[in-house]
Amino acid sequence: MGWVARRVTSSYQLSAHGMMEWHGAVTESLLIITGSMGAGKTAVLAEASDILRLRHMAHAAIDLDALGLAHLPSSASHDDVMYRNLQSVCKNYSSLGVRRFLVARAMEDRIELELCRGVVSATDTIVCRLAASIETMQQRVKMRESGVSQREYVARVAELNVILDRARLENFAVASEGRSLTEVAHEMLLRAGWISN
Repeated sequence: MGWVARRVTSSYQLSAHGMMEWHGAVTESLLIITGSMGAGKTAVLAEASDILRLRHMAHAAIDLDALGLAHLPSSASHDDVMYRNLQSVCKNYSSLGVRRFLVARAMEDRIELELCRGVVSATDTIVCRLAASIETMQQRVKMRESGVSQREYVARVAELNVILDRARLENFAVASEGRSLTEVAHEMLLRAGWISN
């Protein structure tokens, strides 16, 4: 198909799919927190960010799903818009010298993992999967999602867990039940090599 446009600005190009490619500062490290719904991705993301802040470690923590929370016209690709939003956010943080990114997202396949890695321009990518029992994750989703889509989201827990089991994209897994949020986030950061103690 070829390039849609050769040069948009000095740091962007459009890919063959029309997706903006940002050629800016390279990210030192990308830590992706994956897991099924209710595994604790968003909570661990926030706690890990607090741990890093207390250690004065520059970073950005991004809940990728929050960047795609919209109902778009049927012709628009939800993932394309979400990843364009991620590009913008990463560009803004990178311009301030941030080189470490934490991203929470259930990565369902290698194609999406590579897209995320490319968008963030990461030289080192580590994927941590948060693990909990189906019952625990469903209960967490039930408590968190009290609205019209609750049944759909609770049913999605087991389905998404099977998809993640098949994809096996994680470098390591961390148990996210029966222990404190701080313990989970601390173990993840240690195993990822972001902190040493």
